[in-house]
Amino acid sequence: MQTDGPLSGYRVIELGQLLAGPFAGCMLGYFGAEVIKIETPNGGDPIRSWRQMKDGTSLWWYSLARNKKSVTIDLKTKAGIELVKQLINSADIVIENFRPGVVEDWGIGPTAFKQSNPKLVYARISGYGQTGPYASKPGFASVCEGISGFRYVNGHPEQAPVRPNLSIGDTISGIHAALGICLALLEQKTSGTGQVVDVALYESMFNLMEAVVPEYDGANVIRQPSGSTVTGIVPTNTYRCLDGKYVVIGGNGDSIFQRLMTAAGYPAMAQDPALASNSGRVEHEVSIDKALCDWCAANNASHILNILDLNRVPGGPIYNVEDMVADPHFNARGLFENVQINGETLKIPAILPKLDKTPGSTRWPGPELGSHNQHVLNEILGLSEVELTQLAQDGVIQAPN
Repeated sequence: MQTDGPLSGYRVIELGQLLAGPFAGCMLGYFGAEVIKIETPNGGDPIRSWRQMKDGTSLWWYSLARNKKSVTIDLKTKAGIELVKQLINSADIVIENFRPGVVEDWGIGPTAFKQSNPKLVYARISGYGQTGPYASKPGFASVCEGISGFRYVNGHPEQAPVRPNLSIGDTISGIHAALGICLALLEQKTSGTGQVVDVALYESMFNLMEAVVPEYDGANVIRQPSGSTVTGIVPTNTYRCLDGKYVVIGGNGDSIFQRLMTAAGYPAMAQDPALASNSGRVEHEVSIDKALCDWCAANNASHILNILDLNRVPGGPIYNVEDMVADPHFNARGLFENVQINGETLKIPAILPKLDKTPGSTRWPGPELGSHNQHVLNEILGLSEVELTQLAQDGVIQAPN
């Protein structure tokens, strides 16, 4: 068990793969939980071989699987299922993100542990949740971002909806799962029993949809995509500058708007009573946006940002990862951590939020496949070397290197 962090003393069995479940496990492990990741002996989690590779391993893996213990168990074997049952009975938390019904078919669903481990918190992540007419449908993040309503409001009018170049449906669902687990642990202290945390990818994205439902029900308005602006809030947009760089300007507060337009060289607009409130500015969005667009197009981004700072107007650049790594504020806030991979330093992102009393940390990067087999199966389950050797010969676990 870990000895530091707010989740120190909690043992997690992570049965999921790819992103949503593993990101939830990553968050719990970062804040002190002991996370035992169960992987198939034949290759392990697919993310080990996704995207940019170095020395045969995905660079993503070292970040996503940090602080986890890799144990290889073949869940298609009876002996493998029995090992997992024993591990779950020793644990406080389970995370799984298989299609609904799969873990029940294996005999390791939440009801299987009601008697043997009543305090167990069992987190389940799926595309559409464990109930309802869509429960059995396959649900990748891209699909669930679409049905949630999130994709509809992204992009430009009359064009195909745009997706960010990230699997945010998975990551947002992982955050929801981690939150749900912590809430269940709080309740467990009162009731003495655990519960199931049911997280759906589409519902996690639905949770981001702000006022679209009451606006539709109360005003019959369907919010539409609006490019780089936000419907009903003016001005807030992204503008191209003389040097080709982009800046984001958020000047939608009443007093902020006055300072912005004065600094941009439009004092008449700053003092126009028709533009004094957001409702008036929404009516005149085109003219306000044109003025700011012209101002930015005539000046370099650094000049625009300096003027915004001097006049206390929220604004900032559009960063890529190179910009982030070089930025002094990112570094002062500790958003990057260094780990050692085969004798070389690799920079990975910190996990947020920040806690001043019990902060999280990266204790080790994503491990090699099955590197904790002997430690976990011997120390937790008490299996002997002879038993481990036999399990490896039978293909239930990965043979030691």
